[in-house]
Amino acid sequence: MMDKTFDPTSVEARISSLWEEADAFKAGRADRRDAEPYTIVIPPPNVTGSLHMGHALNNTIQDILCRFERMRGKDVLWQPGMDHAGIATQMVVERRLAERQIQRRDLGREEFVKRVWEWKEESGGTIVRQLKRLGASCDWSRERFTMDEGLSRAVLKVFVDLYRQGLIYKDKRLVNWDPKFQTAISDLEVQQVEVKGHLWHIRYAIEGMPDRSITVATTRPETMLGDVAVAVHPDDERYKDLVGKFAILPLVGRRIPIVADDYSDPEKGTGAVKITPAHDFNDFEVGRRHKLPLINIFGTEAQLELAGNDAFLEGLEQTGDLNAVLALDGLDRFEARKRIVIMLEERELLVLIEPHAHTVPHGDRSNVVIEPYLTDQWYVNVKPLADRALDAVRKGQTKFVPESWEKTYFQWLENIEPWCVSRQLWWGHQIPAWYDDQGHVYVTMSEEEARAEARAKNGRDVPLRRDEDVLDTWFSSALWPFSTLGWPDDTPELTRYYPTNTLVTGFDIIFFWVARMMMMGLHFMEEVPFDTVYIHALVRDEKGAKMSKSKGNVIDPLDVVEQYGADALRMTLTSMAAQGRDIKLSVQRVENYRNFATKIWNAARFAEMNECRRVAGFDPKSVKETLNQWALSECAKAINEVAAGIQSYKFNEAAGAAYRFVWNVFCDWTLELSKPVLQGADSPAKDETRATIAFILDEICKLLHPIMPFLTEELWEVKGQEGPKRETILALAPWSNLDDLIDPRAEAEIGWVVDLVTEIRSARSETNVPAGAQIPLVLVASSGDVRARAGRWGDIVKRLARISEISFADAAPKSSIQLLIRGEAAALPLEGVIDLDAERARLAKEIQKLDVEVGKIDAKLGNADFIKRAPEEVVEEQRERRDEALTRKAKMEEALGRLKDA
Repeated sequence: MMDKTFDPTSVEARISSLWEEADAFKAGRADRRDAEPYTIVIPPPNVTGSLHMGHALNNTIQDILCRFERMRGKDVLWQPGMDHAGIATQMVVERRLAERQIQRRDLGREEFVKRVWEWKEESGGTIVRQLKRLGASCDWSRERFTMDEGLSRAVLKVFVDLYRQGLIYKDKRLVNWDPKFQTAISDLEVQQVEVKGHLWHIRYAIEGMPDRSITVATTRPETMLGDVAVAVHPDDERYKDLVGKFAILPLVGRRIPIVADDYSDPEKGTGAVKITPAHDFNDFEVGRRHKLPLINIFGTEAQLELAGNDAFLEGLEQTGDLNAVLALDGLDRFEARKRIVIMLEERELLVLIEPHAHTVPHGDRSNVVIEPYLTDQWYVNVKPLADRALDAVRKGQTKFVPESWEKTYFQWLENIEPWCVSRQLWWGHQIPAWYDDQGHVYVTMSEEEARAEARAKNGRDVPLRRDEDVLDTWFSSALWPFSTLGWPDDTPELTRYYPTNTLVTGFDIIFFWVARMMMMGLHFMEEVPFDTVYIHALVRDEKGAKMSKSKGNVIDPLDVVEQYGADALRMTLTSMAAQGRDIKLSVQRVENYRNFATKIWNAARFAEMNECRRVAGFDPKSVKETLNQWALSECAKAINEVAAGIQSYKFNEAAGAAYRFVWNVFCDWTLELSKPVLQGADSPAKDETRATIAFILDEICKLLHPIMPFLTEELWEVKGQEGPKRETILALAPWSNLDDLIDPRAEAEIGWVVDLVTEIRSARSETNVPAGAQIPLVLVASSGDVRARAGRWGDIVKRLARISEISFADAAPKSSIQLLIRGEAAALPLEGVIDLDAERARLAKEIQKLDVEVGKIDAKLGNADFIKRAPEEVVEEQRERRDEALTRKAKMEEALGRLKDA
């Protein structure tokens, strides 16, 4: 006897154990040895990570693909693993140590790294347990970690090979520098924050022209100490005579050239721009074009570093102003800013201070202002690799879904800059470079090899010092599709599962991860790493706002799973995963799909109570009852629609097809229309109907399994306790193809009944016919087929549509509303049932109100100022309200149209 209700909490743990015991998700199973492989590599979550709604969507989609292909008989490898997350992990461990008043540098590198590994073993990997809770069908026996021994060897080999090929080199360039963590960080770790600051207008004297000056505007006056030029636009008439002359840097006294450069915008500020190549990315490029010197005025903590700074002091004369500036040495940049502004004001060099809102880069973890900073770093010359990665997508070797994301991929790769791969951290892959006392560098796989190279170069053993930097976390992630399969060894897994099939990821890492995997895969494996990149949308809150802790609108997926079950959350996310459209998630939606799970469970209990059991040897092709033929035909079509949705990455369509079939076709119609037979006397028709319902329940389990795995596996097990023994658990059961059951004749018959009842119910609702009222139905000028169907199904139509009688006439009676069912007319006489005039007036008034509502929304949406100022989610909400109002209006107009001639 089935439990009265479906309890996800008790079922999910049991079903997870069942899958584990059966090795259901293991790649290379003996029974799949000759099967076609299908491979997905998981985007490795951070070892510090915890499941958020983006992960839930991403992994639900991957799981749907893997479960679907597994059921289609493929040898599926869903490769799991975690990323060592350099800066995030180091931060977590440093914070823990700080609680015990221990500083990282007091421990030393070796001991600190040991503590990180200890933390990883104790606390890291929470997200893996959470993914299992979601139902992720990875081959967990193959879990990898970007710092494990095999992946570390792959990382070292790639670095050494690229260095020897001349593609990795060391250079002094600007990087995003985090003064708190004292490391370079990637663009992805930088957040642009809107700040209410100031624009300081500073007067620079012109050498030899006491009556002339040039005014520059800056948001960072402290950086003026590193100025090496002033740039003006070549066509700016105001400054043409000054190009080639020298300005004198206030307070410092440095002679700096006035150069003509297109970077300066004559319409912006004063049209003159101070150029500080060591502290601004744009200025760095101007400096390169004009061969300007680089003067770095900051230390690693963004403090002024002026004393003993040869580049800063070069060519300067000792003055009182310069001494006052040198007295600022060691000050934090923001304190230095205040002092410099005061000094400029005292010398009457500050022309204007104006309020100025602008975006300022902040570290996403440190929350401090990021400094463009000049340092020696390791770089990869990715241009030649990018050309191959571009070519592969252009030739269709890898495709993006939706295709529009190709433009983003092309745009980034066509304008690619050298990749800074070094980080000033202790946790990560330490760069395999050793230096001797002469500054010679030896890049090798091991220190032993480096010593051998140094010995050969110097003719003797010399002391070596290893580079202290580690590699950017994205460097190891770029190798993920092949390093996880055993590369650089020539393993059987690498041969079988590379290249992989589908990559599922978010748009924000197309460049940081997807493009780099493409470049590395093509370079080291000579093949693209995946044939398809599916880019999913963002999960937002129900109003369309981005989820954030500060807004308090974060929905925790684990809380949702705890309350409603993993299947309900998965079905919700899948049903909303339309290509290119962000998901607006509310807990109410999840509750609706929990109700869907309950509906399926109740349908299975209804089947049990009516003795609908699986029958050995049941052949669905042999059924004779029209209703059963129709139900099987609709089931066959639903299976195809779900498969087509998954295969075309239209997951919302797959979920929609499954939902419509299960809720509408099976629960609302098949079971309802079967009741007279099931509740009647024993007969061959009753036996056939019971067997058909049991068969369809199995098919529902199969078609829903990729999306709702726990509920379906539980039902498969419960229903397998009666009838023939199950050959396999559901996760390994074959996907069905029931095309030979598609039956147009049965569809014409039962489809007519369904459409007729649906239209009558709709018309009653729209025209306010009292729910309990029994009304007549007139079939107008009916064909022989319709008359025959009315004879066979009349009693059911009367019961389901609350019809008092069914009659036939050549024309519609007076005061009736007319319906069109599959090209044939029907009428509902309503005289005496409702006040037709009052109903027409009500509908007209409702339509008028909706017109006013749409007019107000149109006025807002047509207001350029509203579109510009309103948050994106507010604008989108207005558009949705407009669509809803127009939909309601269309229904009202349809209802009014029905009453027009009544």
